[in-house]
Formats: sequence, C-alpha cells, structure tokens
Amino acid sequence: MTGQYVRDLQEVDETQVAAVGGKGAHLGGLSRIDGIRVPAGFCVTTDAFRRIMAEAPSLDDQLDRLARLDPDDGEALRTLSAQIRRTIEEIAVPDDLAAAITRGLARLGERAACAVRSSATAEDLPTASFAGQQDTYLNVVGPAAVLRHVSRCWASLFTERAVAYRRHNGIDHRTVHMAVVVQRMVVPHAAGVLFTADPVTGNRTVATVDAGFGLGEALVSGLVNPDVFTVRHGEVVARAIAAKQRAVRALPGGGTRDVAVEPTRQEQPALTDAQVVRLVRLGRRIEAHFGRPQDIEWCLADDDFQIVQSRPITTLYPVPERGDEENHVYVSVGHGQMMTDPMKPLGLSMWQLTAMVPMHEAGGRLFVDVTRRLASPASRDGLLDVLGRGDPLVRDALETVLDREDFVPSLPDAGPGGPPAGGAPAPAETDPAVVTELIERSRASVAALERDIRTRSGPALFDFLLDAFEEHKRVLGDPLSLQAIMAGMEATWWLNDKLAEWLGEKNAADTLTLSAPDNVTSEMGLALLDVADVIRPLPEVVAFLRGVEDVGDAAFLDELAKVAGGAGARDAVEAYLDRYGMRCVGEIDITRPRWRECPTTLVPLILDNVGNFEPGAAGRRFERGRQKARAKERDVLSRLRELPDGDRKADETKRMIDRVRTFIGYREYPKYGIVSRYFVYKQALLREAESLVRAGVLREREDVFYLTFQELHDVVRSHRVDDRLVRRRKDAFRSYHALTPPRVLTSEGEAVNGTYRRDDLPAGALSGLPVSAGTVEGRARVILDLARADLRAGDILVTTFTDPSWSPLFVGVAGLVTEVGGLMTHGAVIAREYGLPAVVGVERATRLIRDGQRIRVHGTEGYVEILS
Repeated sequence: MTGQYVRDLQEVDETQVAAVGGKGAHLGGLSRIDGIRVPAGFCVTTDAFRRIMAEAPSLDDQLDRLARLDPDDGEALRTLSAQIRRTIEEIAVPDDLAAAITRGLARLGERAACAVRSSATAEDLPTASFAGQQDTYLNVVGPAAVLRHVSRCWASLFTERAVAYRRHNGIDHRTVHMAVVVQRMVVPHAAGVLFTADPVTGNRTVATVDAGFGLGEALVSGLVNPDVFTVRHGEVVARAIAAKQRAVRALPGGGTRDVAVEPTRQEQPALTDAQVVRLVRLGRRIEAHFGRPQDIEWCLADDDFQIVQSRPITTLYPVPERGDEENHVYVSVGHGQMMTDPMKPLGLSMWQLTAMVPMHEAGGRLFVDVTRRLASPASRDGLLDVLGRGDPLVRDALETVLDREDFVPSLPDAGPGGPPAGGAPAPAETDPAVVTELIERSRASVAALERDIRTRSGPALFDFLLDAFEEHKRVLGDPLSLQAIMAGMEATWWLNDKLAEWLGEKNAADTLTLSAPDNVTSEMGLALLDVADVIRPLPEVVAFLRGVEDVGDAAFLDELAKVAGGAGARDAVEAYLDRYGMRCVGEIDITRPRWRECPTTLVPLILDNVGNFEPGAAGRRFERGRQKARAKERDVLSRLRELPDGDRKADETKRMIDRVRTFIGYREYPKYGIVSRYFVYKQALLREAESLVRAGVLREREDVFYLTFQELHDVVRSHRVDDRLVRRRKDAFRSYHALTPPRVLTSEGEAVNGTYRRDDLPAGALSGLPVSAGTVEGRARVILDLARADLRAGDILVTTFTDPSWSPLFVGVAGLVTEVGGLMTHGAVIAREYGLPAVVGVERATRLIRDGQRIRVHGTEGYVEILS
C-alpha cells in the first residue's frame, strides 16, 4: 500500500520518522519484532500534512506570529494556538488524499472500529518523549469519522501544551510535521503501561507494570489507580492491587465511556503473576530491539498481549559503558568538583586525560569506579571516611549499596584494591616556606608551558600537549603538594573533633581559619573589591558599566578606556584578568568561556561592590577576620588550660592551629594551577580551530568543543570532519541538561543520592551539611547565573553549586546555601575564610526556596528554615 500519503504499518520502521512520525516509526519497528503483536493499521504520512498546510496560506502568517510571541504571554499563546487549530480543522481534505485514506480503511474493514493517533516527527525521541502532547481518538467508526479525526490529529500539533513543550525544548514549530496512525481498535480485558526499567530509581534490572480493567485511558487520565507489579529477574517481587472502581469501555456505535466496575471484581488483580512475567519478557524483547529502556503501552485481549506504543524512557540517567557483565559502583566527579552541569566532549576528554584516576562518561558527566576499593574492607573504610567527611550523602549512598550484600563482591584485604583510600602521606613540616615553594613550582610550570606552546601547531601541537598532560599530572601528584593539602584538612578535622570533645564546641575550626594566608580563591574575591575602589569615584565609568550589555566582550576594554577616567579603570580590570582571567563558572570544562574571553561577566559583580561597600573594604575585611581568628585562638587556649591535663591539650591545639593556618589556604591553589594550564591549552586549541575554519574544514570555531581531544587530533591530521557527528553531539549535549546526575550510580542504572539521617530538626527545615559556623537571617537570592547577580547587603546566596568563580560574590552576601557541596569543597572553604554561615548539600534548595523569601541559615547545625 506504499504511496505518497498512506503507508501500511508493516512497511515502515524506525528509520522513517520524517515520513510517519515517532509513534508510527516505532509501531512499524515493533511490528517487525518476532513474537510482538501490533494491531494492524496504516500511517497517513507527513506529506499529507504538508499538503494540508499548503491549502491555507493564512497559516504562514499565523506561524510567523507564533514564533515571535513572548514565551511568558500565556494568553496570546492560548488564543493563537486555538486559531491555528481551527484553521487546520476547517481545511477540506482533498479528494485524492481522502480516497487514499479510505482505501487504507477498506483493508482494515470499512466499518471496523479504529484508533486514530497523532504521530509527530518530534516525539518518542531518545531525548524528548513529547508524551501526551498531541491527541489520540479511540473507537472511531466509518470513513467520514476517521477523516474528521485525522484532521483533528493534524491540528493537535498546535495544542497549547505541544507549542509550550516545543518552545521549552528549543524546537522550531516549522520543523515539526504531523503524521497520523490509524489502527484497528483492540477491545481489551485489561490495559496499562510497562516500564522496562524502574522509572524512579533508574534500575535497569527492575521492570514495573501498571494495569487496570478496560482501555488504558482510565490509567492515563488518572480515573483509577492501577495495580502495580514489580518484576526482577523474571519474578514478581512486589505487587500492590488497587480498588479499581471505574473502567473506560468502547461503545458499540463508536466513542468511549467510563463505567463502574462490578464490586466483586474491583479488588481482583487485572493480570495474573504469570501474565505479568510474560508481558515483561515481551518488554525485554522490545527493549533489546530499540537498544534502550522503554515505556510500553499494552492491551490484553483473549489472553493475548498487543503492543500499541513503545517510546524511550527519557528521564533515566545513562550508565557508563563497560565491556563486562560485572557489577560496578560509580561516584560522581561533578559533586566533588562543584560542577554538576553537563560538559562538552572536548571538556570531558581533556579532564579524563589530565585526571589522576580513570574516569567514565555518562550523560555528559564523569564518574569514578570505586567498586574495587569498596570490595576490600581496609580500602573501603578509608574511602567511606574521606568521602563521608567531604559529603555525608555520598557516604550514605555508598552504604545503601553496600547493604545489598550481594552487589559488591568481597575481596581479601591483600587483594588488588590498591592502597587504602585516604591513606595519609608523610606529614609536611609546619613551615610557610613549604607553601611558598609549592606555589613557585606551579607558577614556573605554567610559565614554561606558556613559553613552549607558542611555537607548536598542527599535529605537533597535539604531541606536545600529550607530554604537557603528563607534566600536568606530575604537578598535581607532587607528594609535597598532597602532604600540604592533607595537613590542612587533617588539622581542621582534628580541631573540630577535639574541641567538640574537650569544650563542647561545634565547628571551632571555622573561626580559627578566618583570613588564612595564601588562599588564592579568597584573595580573588577581595581583589575585585579593590577594582571597585578604582571605579567608584568615576561616575562616567559607572554609567558605562551600567549600559555595558550594548558593548560586546571583544570591544569592552577598548570602549572602557575611551570614557572619562576609563584608562585607569581598564588597567585595574586588566590587572585582575591577568591574575584571574582563566577562571569562570564550570571551569573544569575547558570549553566554558573564561573571564578573559568574556570580561563583561564581571561587570554585575563590580557594580554590586561599588554600591555595597566603602573604599578599603578588602583590607578591612581581611584584617577583621584575622583578628577574630586570633581572639578565638586566645579564648580556646585559655579555656583548655583550665581543664585537667590542660597544658598538654592547649599545646597540642596550638600546634594544630598553627598547622591549619599554614596549610588550609593552599587547599585552593592546585585547582588554580589546573585552570591556569587549561586556559593555555584552550588558547592553543582554538588557534587550531580557527585555522580549520579558514581551511573550510569546520563551519565554526566552537565545533571543536563537540569533538574529543583524540578526534580533534585526527581532524587536524586529515582535514576531514564528520558534520553529522558534530550535530549529534550538539543535540545530545542539549538533552543532557534535562538530566540530574546522581551522587552514586550503579551499573544496573540505579541512581542513589543518600539521605541525612537526622531527627533533630524543626518542622519544615531543609537539612544539609554544616560547613561554616554561625546563624544568619536574611533575604534569599536564588541565583543560577553569576552574570545575573543582583545583591544587596545582608542577602543570602542560594544556588546549585559554587566553584571558585563564585568567590567574588561571597564578599557581598551574609550567608550561603547550595544543593551540592562538602566540607572541603571550594564554596565551604571560602565561606569559612569570609566568616559566612553556610549549609551545603541541601537537596532541591533552588526549587524549595523562592527568590526573595526570608530564610535563616544555621551554619553550625546544618539546616535552613524558611521564614516567609
């Protein structure tokens, strides 16, 4: 029956989405799987839809208006989408098209009851399901009724919800076309949905079946609660049978009606366990065919399962690809690095090439496989201790997995688990010269890299970079550097543990570390206050900065210098960029724009500092912190000396205070060194990209961000690039933003995020990890984009995560709340440096706290109260 306008379902497959839409393509693919029954039918192709759209010239103008609409103008969207639907429904179906559809119906039986179903070209895709966005009509009888409902399906491409969904997903309305599937109606005993992976936990070994009596519409519309069966390894492991009081039935003359279920049947299961297991077996066959977990709609008629739809489950977090069938446990790198956004392929591969341990990609994020270290009791305890001190939720998530005794194999302590995780290196002497030497080593290494890379280009650049990555790892793994980092962290833990034990004081180290020396990240925030001091007395410069959105980044510094007083302001900004211009939000991804590349990013922060601070604020703030730390030291030592064995306790504590103040600032330097090197790598790679654009190999410079380092090396050698690969990578990267990376992920696909096990919180409080002591109350500013910061004195910053680039914002806020973070992550270290009460690891903080609400942050106890 192949034709321009009508194709039999048996003639199409998943490759023909453009002709028959997502649903039609999937149904065609399903009908080809051995043992899978799909109701007979045909597709009215997208050519038919385009023919109809061409019949009404007014639609062009309406679509133009739709594209120009303000996304927030709901009323205009509602009115215009209704007008477009009406226009389409009123178009008479041309005779030849009507005849083709009627011929298709004759093959099903002209008076056969049919399901008429929308099938758009942007639905049931791996990255966007579009579930429920267009319309389906059941039990449609006779050619005239079918034609009328095909028109309604075409029009449903412009339902308000479908238009809004496309806008949200960045899909152009004109690029989506509508096919329609017409199938023989199945009148089922029971119907429902099968998920071939657990849609809540993501576990790929668990399938769930929702089932009810009659047509599946009763479940989809929420008319009844379904029976729910859980199946694992071919066995029903849990069932919840609902009281199903209503069902949707097909009427003899067409249409459907919801009816009461006889009282004696209401609490009977809609399926037997044997039927559930059989259905899941069919689901596994479908999943294998499509190569990913599926959300499947099914009907049961005469003890025979028919499949009426299958789409990918788009909400599942992907699993790192491994070449074995073993169990694996992965820990998120992003949660430790304060960057849980997806990374582009070049960023991922560069981080993998310069990391100290192997890392695995999934969903645009990186994970470390900790299975072997969990398998050996000695390395397990060390790993849990280090990760737990950093982020208790990671520890809890790992313990949750370990509680399933059969998941992580047990190895003897002498097994190949590597050295115990967290085993401390030999201690460094408490000597500031150690830190000075380490900083000088790092600076010298970066300077040598900048000098030597200048003459490298083409394939020789990539050979040079592979050697540079080894030097990168050597600097990162410098034993003295690791000793200094551990010395600062261990002294912090010692002070908190011992002073809680001896004096009953929580988080005493938070005050004792205020204004510690050599902290390059806290210095970065204070240095921007000094830039504001230069700009504050220059009204023309301040006015220029307030209108800076009209000036591009490339021209910003030159235009600034032309304003009265602007030369001095430019010099101050330039000096700041020379020291910190390699930083940016999400800086572990080399592809992110750096401040040196986008200096206007700093303008809102400079303006906040100009308005919120007096001259000389940086020096006063640092000195105030130093004095508070000294006063705290005197107080602690004098109280300790009053205790039994007090002189010994005071002497030990004094040694640890000196130790923490010597080393805790250095904790921030290795990251600064990494990012400094990254900016040098990036500039060299972008020079290669520009060369490839000039040679006509690449369309645009940033296309290299969607290639791995090795792929880019190959492109430079061959002068050939696969444009389709770049396009696929761009689409995938966009889709990864919708995924929430878990703290811990198993090879079964289960996302485990851990919980705080506490019952000492006020009602309604949001639990988190206390990382900087004190209590503060103020206005919550929920800020997701650094460039949109707008702060007043006393505000509390609420955000998803903070990496070092957020530090300039910390000088202007009174407290900090983040969704991601640990005791020794950058935001926590800088919050303590600046004396900001801070709670991190507060799940869904940016959604549960609204911008402008008054909140109270309990930085000592680790929770947040919403006051208004």
